[in-house]
Amino acid sequence: MKIFDTRWRPLAVAVATLAVVATTGLASTAGAAGQQPTGNHLQDPYAPSTGHPWRHGAVPTVDTNAKMKAWQHANFAATGPKTLSYGGGVDGIGVQSGHSKVYLVVYGTQWGTQTTTNGISSFSGDANHAAEAAQNMFKGIGTNSESWSADLTQWCDGPNVTAGATSCPANAAFIPYQAGGVLSGVWYDNSKASPTRATAAQLGQEAVAAAGHFGNTTAASNRDAYYVVLSPHGTNPDSYQGSYCAWHDWNGDVGVSSPYGDIAFSNQPYNMDSGAGCGVNFVNSGTAGTLDGWTMTLGHEWHEMMSDQNPAGGWTNHTGGTYNGQENSDECAWIAAGQTGGAANVSFGTFGTHTEQASWSNDTNGCAISHAILH
Repeated sequence: MKIFDTRWRPLAVAVATLAVVATTGLASTAGAAGQQPTGNHLQDPYAPSTGHPWRHGAVPTVDTNAKMKAWQHANFAATGPKTLSYGGGVDGIGVQSGHSKVYLVVYGTQWGTQTTTNGISSFSGDANHAAEAAQNMFKGIGTNSESWSADLTQWCDGPNVTAGATSCPANAAFIPYQAGGVLSGVWYDNSKASPTRATAAQLGQEAVAAAGHFGNTTAASNRDAYYVVLSPHGTNPDSYQGSYCAWHDWNGDVGVSSPYGDIAFSNQPYNMDSGAGCGVNFVNSGTAGTLDGWTMTLGHEWHEMMSDQNPAGGWTNHTGGTYNGQENSDECAWIAAGQTGGAANVSFGTFGTHTEQASWSNDTNGCAISHAILH
């Protein structure tokens, strides 16, 4: 059974919350923005998830992120804590506590002709070689002693983890270090064109179809699986353009049934189409920086899926402050290279160097672009 998001509160609590908000002078601001408090927290009108609750971990565009921060600054007396706590699991799932199996779903005929060289698929409609970069990045995770992914080893789930916990007991089921890469398959679904503006449900249906394609037809086979739905150049899946760059979720949250158990997936638009708004040249300059935001958002969503596989049953912010509802990568989005917790190039050895962002770590109380391996 899906555990309802803690934002939905009984009427008495909602009324009490409104009274508190009014005394702080925030109610008039919320009304002007057309927003209502969610639990003890006002919804940011600029957040991509406002009015679209399935957009978990949505990476806002750079401009949207600035508007979100400005709104938060105007509506909260101080920046709230970034500490994450455990959501209790959804369908018994909190984190991906096994070895992750990442499947890339190349969605639609617009990707063009597929060719494969040395195990890497290329597509004639992919002028930026984004699909190749995605394959190499996921192949490279857990290789070359990279420590960017190691902060995931602090998160956990299982029956010994109490809802609301901010750290894990020793007998929890921890996320292991993902040694040896996580890419498990690539499917070019050229049976049809990708919709010009795919809905969240259509993306969820494509992920379920991918599970069937790869033979993952049981809940057990999908417990550690993750389907990245790659939409082609020129499309606008779930109306991302000008608002956000990617998000993740699971099939039940977008109203899609699955005969194969719960399906974790992400909406990964061809976000180079959004230019600097989705991170083109965020770290590197010229052609070398074309895919900066692409790999950053791929990494952002994978980190969040690993720590919150069926949102929001995993690790999210429940503090009621400015970061309320955010996941580990949300809290560290668009920090410039060179700053503490800023984005950086990560070497995956023979699988290339890819630009990644940091993710929040409770144990070090900061945004970590590298971390010790704990489990």
